[in-house]
Amino acid sequence: MRLYHGSTEMVATPQIRKPNRALDFGNGFYTTTDYAQAEQWARRRLGNIQSHACVNIYEVDIDAIRKANTLWFDAATEEWVDFVYSNRNNDSFDHNYDFVYGPVANDRVYAQFSLYEAGLIDKQTLIRELKTYTLVDQMLFHTPLSLKAISFVESKIVAL
Repeated sequence: MRLYHGSTEMVATPQIRKPNRALDFGNGFYTTTDYAQAEQWARRRLGNIQSHACVNIYEVDIDAIRKANTLWFDAATEEWVDFVYSNRNNDSFDHNYDFVYGPVANDRVYAQFSLYEAGLIDKQTLIRELKTYTLVDQMLFHTPLSLKAISFVESKIVAL
């Protein structure tokens, strides 16, 4: 399975990092199967200092994912909503999954999440709304064990 990670630098050795903000699946190393999504992530990370962005390309051992403690969401379900909500809103929430796979709660999706968080829509309405979007995927490598399943292939400079 080929995965991509957007960054301002080549990341030949992925690391588990604690984010400076709440993310969908908690701390770790985030990837996607969608090259365009990785490019978008890379461009977002550009600041005034960085002059370029990269899409890092990896191969992952799918058998290792199957054998590990993996949480897999094929779509935006009630369980996915609860999991993302907990990661984004509960500072004491942590999980013990090696890998987590599922849809990205990107800016458009998170606007709907905000309505849900504010109590303006219920969970079923949120899920119904999300089904109208084309959701991009993400895979989180959450533990040191998970990082053993990923191999760096190359890094490509993103045209700005």
